[in-house]
Amino acid sequence: MGDDKAPVSMWQRCSIRTRLTVITSSLMALICTVVAVLVLMAVRENVRERRVRNLVTQAVDITQQVHETGKVPPLPDTPGTAIQVFDPSDTLIAATPNMVNAPPMNRLMLRPTGVATSNICDLRAFPGECKIGIYFPFHMPDGVWRLHMAVPDPPWYVSFTVLGLVIAGWMLLVGATALAANRLVGSVLAPVDVMTSELAEITVGDLSRRVPVPWFHDELRRLAERANQTLDRAETAVERQRRFASDASHDLRSPLTAIHLEIEEALLHPEKTDWKTTARALLDSVERLQALVSCLLQIARLDAGAPRGRDTVDLADLVTSELALRPRSITVTEQLTPGVTINGDRLYLARLLGNLLDNAERHAESNVTVTVSRDDGTAVLEVLDDGDGIPADKREIVFQRFARLDASRKKDTGGTGLGLPIARQIAENHGGTLTIADCPRGARFVLRIPCAPEKR
Repeated sequence: MGDDKAPVSMWQRCSIRTRLTVITSSLMALICTVVAVLVLMAVRENVRERRVRNLVTQAVDITQQVHETGKVPPLPDTPGTAIQVFDPSDTLIAATPNMVNAPPMNRLMLRPTGVATSNICDLRAFPGECKIGIYFPFHMPDGVWRLHMAVPDPPWYVSFTVLGLVIAGWMLLVGATALAANRLVGSVLAPVDVMTSELAEITVGDLSRRVPVPWFHDELRRLAERANQTLDRAETAVERQRRFASDASHDLRSPLTAIHLEIEEALLHPEKTDWKTTARALLDSVERLQALVSCLLQIARLDAGAPRGRDTVDLADLVTSELALRPRSITVTEQLTPGVTINGDRLYLARLLGNLLDNAERHAESNVTVTVSRDDGTAVLEVLDDGDGIPADKREIVFQRFARLDASRKKDTGGTGLGLPIARQIAENHGGTLTIADCPRGARFVLRIPCAPEKR
């Protein structure tokens, strides 16, 4: 069979610190790239405007000299610069060496008296290049002369110096952001590393250690507090399981020891042994052992939290059915309100009721009262006996596993001390509570579980 696990990518293997640093740096790189493009565009536009202004200034100077002297002054022979001067008959009067035999650079003659600028690309003298061109007409006695001028259009990066400065700034900002993000995330996650190291050293044998709680009241502090609360619950659960295992082994040892002694004594004196009496004694011990094992299995299922089906259970019907199956050793009074329903597991609820009835019958003098009622959306089941009752300071003790009060041990030496803990755990698994309430006489066990929603 193939491996069902999905492959783990390199990104998934990276630490949170690395991932956050990469993400932050990537975002800063994106922002810096956008800013760099805008800066280059702004600088290029500024350079173009300055070159246009210089062209206009040069054109004004040339035309003024033509007006004053009547002839074109020597034209500047700057690399990349192109100038042409035409008279009214479109005869080339003067030009830079690179434009002597070239046609007019600009065809913007629709407004012969207006100055116009344009972009000129692929001139014969400058193939593959683009220029900023200006058309500058001016009046002379014989008509309108035309001045054509062109200078290189700045590239998108303006110049290598500007591009180098932008790239250096880009790298500096991104690098600084990556370094700052790495250190900041590291300082933020430092408490997590401490908590991780502390948790790694905590073992089942020693659950008393706790993770340090950060000073700031933030998410990490809540994480540490939740971790410590979880460790508290784990320590409590482990301690409870240890006590449970110790108590269970003790209670299991008692019937096993009794069985062992009975058999050993019978084998030592087989001719004097009353095997019928021995069998009865062994059967009592086996029954006690069987009851204890049954309770332990029930607790194991409840602790495992295995999901079970939920049905709508009418408490009055449940009480009636259970009482009909039980032998009556004492009088049981029923005060049942019909139609009080809850959502739950019928078998578990029957076990809960059976444990309460067993406990009540063991301690009652003559009567047990079972009541079913409804209290503001809550189903209430009460089991009341007329025995000696339970002192207020011992009411929680009876719900501890294997806990048995002295009065209980005198009345029933074969009890397991697990009936009431199982009953409370079933109640809690159904979202309810099982408590002992005050009453004039005896013990009054009260079960409260939310009622089932009414069907419409």
